[in-house]
Amino acid sequence: MRLKADLTLLLVAMIWGSAFTAQRVAAANIGPFLFNGCRFLLGGLILLPLVRFRLEIDRRTWPWVGLAGLLLCLASVLQQAGLRWTTAGNAGFITGLYVVIIPLLLLVIWRQHVGWMTWAATLLATGGIFLISSGGKFELAPGDSLELIGALLWAAHIILVGRLMQRVEAVSFSVGQFFVAGVLNLVLSVLFDWQTASGLITAWWTVAYVGIFSTAGGYTLQAIGQKHAQPTDAALILSLEAVFAAVFGFLLLGEMMEAGQLLGCALIVGALVLSQIRPVVLHEQPPAHLDVTDSESNSA
Repeated sequence: MRLKADLTLLLVAMIWGSAFTAQRVAAANIGPFLFNGCRFLLGGLILLPLVRFRLEIDRRTWPWVGLAGLLLCLASVLQQAGLRWTTAGNAGFITGLYVVIIPLLLLVIWRQHVGWMTWAATLLATGGIFLISSGGKFELAPGDSLELIGALLWAAHIILVGRLMQRVEAVSFSVGQFFVAGVLNLVLSVLFDWQTASGLITAWWTVAYVGIFSTAGGYTLQAIGQKHAQPTDAALILSLEAVFAAVFGFLLLGEMMEAGQLLGCALIVGALVLSQIRPVVLHEQPPAHLDVTDSESNSA
């Protein structure tokens, strides 16, 4: 079961990494709110027949599904907006920092002990992100800054998904969070970037690819994989999304990195590996302020 879950998450990393290339093309033609609104609603509609148009989510769990959708909305908007001013490889590596951010969030919010290895990994990743974003200069690109903020939200989303998968059916959860994220994005699109709707004529295929493979396929497989995979396996394997993003950016877009940026990539990869030396528990029982268990479980 563990091997199957790990292979599932590896497939997710590959799908998400390849999606950065399509998202990079979309960023030049479609506003981030409109693009994400379309992709998430498409993903939800594709999966809806699989649950026979009925979501198996109880009323107590819906607020947490809504929170997952909100995090997904904000993180994806920042990621897509950042792609206007950075490369697919940069966006992938910076997004991959969630594997380091996760134990930090667990320490600050849930008071989970974090060893010195995690702190060392954080410092290493900080040096890597500086080199990738600036090439060694004392200046960060606006797109990279947006990706870094998005990485914080991706980390929170991964933690929440890991906890919710202990009691929610994966496909129903995916449909629920997709519709929440999709509707929020479309509302914001009407306010901020509806004028880019004409870009759908030329970049419709990016919405189709990301909506079908990255959204409907990737996020649902993530939920399924996180239900059975060891937390350390999940965090490390999903971080390979960054590697795949750089590879596809090179193969399909011809994006190149300077020596300093390549060194930064190596530092982040080292940080991702170092951060996994000590296990980080994502599936532990949530505390009272993040109670996603039913009343029967609480009374047991």
